[in-house]
Amino acid sequence: VIYGPVILGLPPRGSAVGELSLVIGPGAVIRAFTVIYAGTTIGARFQTGHHAVIREDNTIGDNCSVGTCAALESGNRIGRRVRIHTHAGMENATLGNGVFIGPGARLLDDPHVYCPRRSECVGGVTVEDGAIIGADATVLAGVTVGRRAIVGAGAVVTSDVPAEVVVVGNPARVAKRVDELRCRMGFYERPYLWPTPGVDTED
Repeated sequence: VIYGPVILGLPPRGSAVGELSLVIGPGAVIRAFTVIYAGTTIGARFQTGHHAVIREDNTIGDNCSVGTCAALESGNRIGRRVRIHTHAGMENATLGNGVFIGPGARLLDDPHVYCPRRSECVGGVTVEDGAIIGADATVLAGVTVGRRAIVGAGAVVTSDVPAEVVVVGNPARVAKRVDELRCRMGFYERPYLWPTPGVDTED
């Protein structure tokens, strides 16, 4: 389903029309003012918000969404059941299955702007299966966020985050383990006891 106007298959700079293909799997919902460049492959049941931009050389798995005004620059490798929310941005990132990227989060790939050897440097962020990046968090180039870790809202992550911990602050530091969290409403023994889609379940 396409709610136009949209631009699909736009050739990236230096490529001719038709030189690169755009593949989008079945069951997609593409909302108005989305732009998706040629040279990208997207799995089944994909959704965008309005004004999403997805550049060339992205690979996106099944059951993913890219929110309103989110920007995926080139070179991202994204697993299944990933949620990338409003105004989030990334380039050369690797996201595992079931990852959640909160509104306004930034995953960076360039530690030294305009460095002539940029392509040989540390590269993009890696976010492992089931990890959560909170709203307006910034993760610096080359950092790995471990499996099922949680990056708090507004955090600035300058070094690797171990699996299953919560980090907060600027620079981000470990606050506690995920299994130490408590549900403030008392509905559950603790948050995140439920299955993570794409990690613990297929759907």
